[in-house]
Amino acid sequence: MNKKPVETIMGIVVLFVAAFFLYFAFKVSDLQVVKGYNLTANFLKVGGLNVGSDVRINGIKVGSIVELGLDETDYIAKVKMSILPNIKLPNDSVAVIVGDGLMGDKFIKIEPGKSQKFFQDGDTITKVKDFKALEDMVGEIIFMVTDDGKSN
Repeated sequence: MNKKPVETIMGIVVLFVAAFFLYFAFKVSDLQVVKGYNLTANFLKVGGLNVGSDVRINGIKVGSIVELGLDETDYIAKVKMSILPNIKLPNDSVAVIVGDGLMGDKFIKIEPGKSQKFFQDGDTITKVKDFKALEDMVGEIIFMVTDDGKSN
């Protein structure tokens, strides 16, 4: 078969355009893992948090989840995160697992504290708020509605 050079050139152009769109989508989607200092937080449940999920302060991405694990002695979920090196978090900050809307992706929201001392690489955030699933919230509402104020 005799191929025309125009078809070959057009195929190469299409491949370059596709590669450009993939690169552009990766850059715009902000999927890169943040490289900085590491912090750990321990939660009772992580509720769908994944490696690569965001760590945010006031909606701004300042870090990424780099590792999820389970403590083998007390079965607490250990979340290791990497925070941008220029973000100095006070050591009384609170880590909360929240979601983007009702069914959105989960991320860690950091509520900065007021301390003059800051977390260092390898420190553990001790003030945490565990994830509340939709089922937990519905259960609490049902309990409040059906509770008539009498306790046995």
